Amino acid sequence: MHRNAPTRDIDEARLTVTPPKQQAAGVTAVAVALERAVEEMGVVRTARTLSRLNQQHGFDCPGCAWPEPSGHRRPAEFCENGAKAVAEEATLRTVTPEFFAEHSIADLSGRSGYWLGQQGRLTHPMVLRPGATHYAPISWDDAYRLIAETLRGLDSPDEALFYTSGRTANETAFLYQLLVRSFGTNNLPDCSNMCHESSGTALTGSIGIGKGSVSIDDFEHADLVVVAGQNPGTNHPRMLSALQKAKVAGARVIAVNPLPETGLLGFRDPQTVKGFTTGVAIADDFLQIRLGGDMALFQGLAKLLFEAEDRAPGTVVDHVFVDAHTAGFAEYEKHCRAVDLAVVEEATGLSREQLERTARMLAESTSTIICWAMGLTQQRHGVATIEEATNLLLLRGMIGKPGAGVCPVRGHSNVQGDRTMGIWERMPETFLAALDTEFGITSPRAHGYDTVDAIRAMRDGRAKVFVGMGGNFVSATPDTGVTEAGLRGCALTVQVSTKLNRSHVVHGHTALILPTLGRTDADVSPDGRKQQVSVEDSMSMVHLSTGRLTPVSEHLRSEVAIVCELALALFGPDHPVPWARFRSDYDRIRDAIARVVPGCADYNAKVRQRNGFQLPHPPRDAREFRTATGKANFAVNDLHWLPVPAGRLILQTLRSHDQYNTTIYGLDDRYRGIHNGRKVILVNPEDITALGLADGDLVDVISEWADGERRVTGFRVVGYSTPRGNAAAYYPETNPLVPLDHVAERSNTPVSKAVPVRLEPHVHTTVAAS
Repeated sequence: MHRNAPTRDIDEARLTVTPPKQQAAGVTAVAVALERAVEEMGVVRTARTLSRLNQQHGFDCPGCAWPEPSGHRRPAEFCENGAKAVAEEATLRTVTPEFFAEHSIADLSGRSGYWLGQQGRLTHPMVLRPGATHYAPISWDDAYRLIAETLRGLDSPDEALFYTSGRTANETAFLYQLLVRSFGTNNLPDCSNMCHESSGTALTGSIGIGKGSVSIDDFEHADLVVVAGQNPGTNHPRMLSALQKAKVAGARVIAVNPLPETGLLGFRDPQTVKGFTTGVAIADDFLQIRLGGDMALFQGLAKLLFEAEDRAPGTVVDHVFVDAHTAGFAEYEKHCRAVDLAVVEEATGLSREQLERTARMLAESTSTIICWAMGLTQQRHGVATIEEATNLLLLRGMIGKPGAGVCPVRGHSNVQGDRTMGIWERMPETFLAALDTEFGITSPRAHGYDTVDAIRAMRDGRAKVFVGMGGNFVSATPDTGVTEAGLRGCALTVQVSTKLNRSHVVHGHTALILPTLGRTDADVSPDGRKQQVSVEDSMSMVHLSTGRLTPVSEHLRSEVAIVCELALALFGPDHPVPWARFRSDYDRIRDAIARVVPGCADYNAKVRQRNGFQLPHPPRDAREFRTATGKANFAVNDLHWLPVPAGRLILQTLRSHDQYNTTIYGLDDRYRGIHNGRKVILVNPEDITALGLADGDLVDVISEWADGERRVTGFRVVGYSTPRGNAAAYYPETNPLVPLDHVAERSNTPVSKAVPVRLEPHVHTTVAAS
């Protein structure tokens, strides 16, 4: 085992391909998790850290937002990817001023995101001055002064952008949006804009709240769980345990996905003796749907349910619920009865038998949960597709009852909490008015920029300062070339970060790196007070998180301290917000949250309860729907799907098993059989032949748009089980193929699951020596 950072970068020539795995987790997952952890942290730090992960009085996993069990927690309440996330953050590797003196920006710009992240934790605030070739150290006071002077020098507060990553804790998020609104803008783009914005938009219109309506306990009371457009085995592995418990209790599981995902087809629970030796098939049925066919699936299933109701009146449609709690049912029924099932078969690639079998399972279920993730949200008609999934549940009365409801599965560990705390460019008037009353400020009312509009503003010269509270904006966003050019045109870019990433080497005229504490680090204020933060999981549970590890550098500041100290530099000591008091005592922040944020009364007391507390959810709690009609709304949408142009493929971008969002942990996607590299494109073998290619060929991938083509080069073709006409490849390598204006209707979410591409043989070029 070693804790030295790797010196060799990715060498795609070393890439190998093996058959996909048939079982997820098990002994291999445990071994890989421990190996990575010990390599990064050492034996003692590994034991000390993993034993506190997702435990009461411990710290929340910095990975996904899947909730902890409400009852007994096992000693190892984490998954392989959670262990990798912790190892990345709690690593003993460091990136010091000496590192930056050794590596120029030109050198770092030529490195992969994987190599940059593997170098370790940032230790000192650093600055890149105009014309400089290297980052250099800067004091915290000088860094704050530089930011404050630049912000005050703008022609308008709206020329500044304040981005937020989903890992930001509630206390930080609340203060960050307070700083931004005190400054005078609502430009608060965040990672939600790129993932579940479609979910929030759809659910707000349908049921009156943009959050899921189920809790973790509902899975043990469900008799049918539909998992659509989601890969739990890689993205939310602990969900597999919940699904396994649901099956033990008698539930059936339907997987809807273009790719066969190992975790849903075979799961070995490493927490049990049996799980080490015997796998269980999670999915009772696998619907291998074509990309973009989900809306057609849900409308086709609705048609079949109405036909089943005709055969047995009163047994399929929950008329009591529909009549009492919904609006728009008649129009929805008329629309669905007119759906052509032949079109549904063509759009989905599924057989009539599969559609009818799925409809029977829905009709027989007394408690149904529908789960989804980016496979649905990152479609052109993602909002309408989620509305159609919700329609199915409303039709059956599956909202506001045990074991049933909508379940958007969030990614980052506190992305939902950030929105609750006010990180949104369009917060409602009730929130802004409460904020103003609490602090004596005047929040701006004009809507700000979301992520896509923020990039457009930088591109067009309307934004001149970018501040990133965590995350890796460059690698997370679409249309990489446009995004990078926009950031390079800024007067100042500021990144609050734990580790080096691509966003540090794509910079404005002046750039700052501000190193911060991570979730695992002990947070102790200058007066010796031990601090705790709070987070909200994917099911609206709010609980405390307490880091325990000694930080790798005395120069690190907490995110709360960074926000408060910047605010003091920007506004001065006479500002009505008590920034200094907030910096020294996070309980005072939570007291303010209790008075401003709906559902957070008695926040300090509730968050200290054994499992924290669950935020109110009117549809779940009382079948109360706070929509314009006062009821849950059936949506009526024209049917859209994605025909494949001749000689082309429809591409979806996705994660490797060895990454989480833009963080690349390693180079093995072992479930899919990809090793030592990332530049692959997964294609149906029949399509490979039809396109005149062979498995293993190197190709360039080109997307075609009205404003021109976009190209990524040197990708290896891998024959894989995917529907004809569909393909898949990893991001961020394929983000350049997604245009900035290729967004979902109504949510403005980048459409990364529906990119028409063509493949061309890759031509190797060499440069002759002079």
